Amino acid sequence: MQTEIEKLKNRLRSARSLVILTGAGVSAESGVPTFRGADGLWRSHNPQELATPGAFEADPFLVWEWYDWRRSIISKIQPNPAHYAIAELEKRYLEFTLITQNVDGLHAVAGSKKVIELHGSIWTVRCVECGNSSENRDVPIKILPRCPCGGLLRPAVVWFGEPLPEEALFRAFEASSNAAVMLVVGTSGVVQPAASLALRARDAGAFVAEINPEATPLSSIVDLRLPCKAGELMPTLL
Repeated sequence: MQTEIEKLKNRLRSARSLVILTGAGVSAESGVPTFRGADGLWRSHNPQELATPGAFEADPFLVWEWYDWRRSIISKIQPNPAHYAIAELEKRYLEFTLITQNVDGLHAVAGSKKVIELHGSIWTVRCVECGNSSENRDVPIKILPRCPCGGLLRPAVVWFGEPLPEEALFRAFEASSNAAVMLVVGTSGVVQPAASLALRARDAGAFVAEINPEATPLSSIVDLRLPCKAGELMPTLL
């Protein structure tokens, strides 16, 4: 294992640019309930049934109750060593991009600035009428919050059945195409199109390393796999 870590360190030392892709595994180490796991259930509701445009249209009160519950949990959670290590790595590269599938905002709390939130943020709301977005960190939030225009506000996250924001996706693919090194950290490698970013980076000539205790569909295509927890390994790369 030590040999593989040194190999990655050498790649990082010589790299002109670094891209890091993070998934739910990084947040789970801070105690954020995983969206797809059994601990993601709420009042026996399946999260995948609540996180849809149809669910919000049918019962926005219920959906907002669920998001208020999630926000209340996340508001008490702190970043872990992986978050802080990633924020420190950002300072060491002129060309750096952090792409995250997480919506909890913990990367920003840890100090990361060059962040692409592929799936949006639980701390941003968007009007279903005028489309305006704004930050909202109220906990508890006023259930059925409204925009100054009178329209109903919804969580500005990507729900099942919705496309990823075009600008964020374009920037993520552009960064992946120009990466010298990409770290894939704590992501299952099954959610598309995020999972294809590692393929884009590899095909463009990047050295791709996966950091994850469990094997994923990406494990067979990366240049280096480190079966470790992010919070334990990422600080050692500094």
